Amino acid sequence: MKYDTLGSTGIEVSEVGFGAWVVGTDWWGDRTRDQAIEMVQHAVDRDVTFFDTGDVYGHGDSEELVGEALAEVRDEVTVSTKVGYDFYNNPQAGHGELPKKVTPEWIRTALDRSLDRLDMDHVELLMLHNANVDEVTPDVLETLDELREEGKVEAIGWALGPSIGWLADGDAAVANEFDALQTVFNLFEQTPGQHFIDTIRERNADTSVLARVPHSSGLLNEQVTPETEFEADDHRAHRPTEWYETGFEKLETLRFLERAERSSADGSSGDEPRERDGERTMGQAAIQWLLAHDEVASVTPTFRTNADIDEWAGAPDTPPLSEAEYDRVQSLYADNFGVDRDDGMDALRSSVGGEDLDGTGMKSAGD
Repeated sequence: MKYDTLGSTGIEVSEVGFGAWVVGTDWWGDRTRDQAIEMVQHAVDRDVTFFDTGDVYGHGDSEELVGEALAEVRDEVTVSTKVGYDFYNNPQAGHGELPKKVTPEWIRTALDRSLDRLDMDHVELLMLHNANVDEVTPDVLETLDELREEGKVEAIGWALGPSIGWLADGDAAVANEFDALQTVFNLFEQTPGQHFIDTIRERNADTSVLARVPHSSGLLNEQVTPETEFEADDHRAHRPTEWYETGFEKLETLRFLERAERSSADGSSGDEPRERDGERTMGQAAIQWLLAHDEVASVTPTFRTNADIDEWAGAPDTPPLSEAEYDRVQSLYADNFGVDRDDGMDALRSSVGGEDLDGTGMKSAGD
């Protein structure tokens, strides 16, 4: 494992973190409470130190599990949680989005309840969960500053999702000097992640990117294949069929990432494998592509089993992508990986009526 810091805070995170949305719900497979706790502790044993949960995951269950699992190593780990949904007064309907609530009073109330469930007196990172840009008012920003001054949080972030997009909101996070910005970002879905990296560089900002869904819902770790049949409650089933059908074709163009290119110094072609220490699986290569961006502090895969943890937590120890490998990926991406068919996903989430999507080639999926 390797480690990075969030922005300029000095807060250390493992380059591969544990996204605790997988525990406390059955959207990514059913498991007992003991099994969920054991998974979190297995991640600790594999040198994962960044654990990212949220109050809405399992309506508090994820936070309780994380708190219990990390109790004996609390001083050795970095914990993040999210607030911004009122699940206390609204029942969950399938995988639908609950009503949001982003006010100074609610942020304080929700955080206190989260800390109670975690059995912690503070979290290193507090993120606003899917907040629209117009919801993050000066009063909200002042409240976040106060929570830092009070020692309840050390850093603040803005988490984007569940739909992909939210360009205006991520740009606002950078402009308002948030320490972390979490977004869907992977080899197949580079918008808005690449856009935010450009924004960070243009502003010379200290915001760190936290990449979620690094394996594009099972394509890049090859856990979804043409033979896969999703259970009714599997969260990956929200993708259109076309996404997976085109994804299987795109994946084949990336096989070169599972080996290193031969250096030009020996006079051989760049497509031939060379001897090296270690091999990358495709799942590890997908993580290494993300870590090739200096702004990405941590990647949070969707761990479903301990075997997933073993493989993906080991990704930072595999050979990093060479410049040639990275450039080849980007050339493929620019050509849609040679696939001349619709993938069924032509819309991005926008909280400003689509004004932020000019130039992306995408239409607005609404707010």
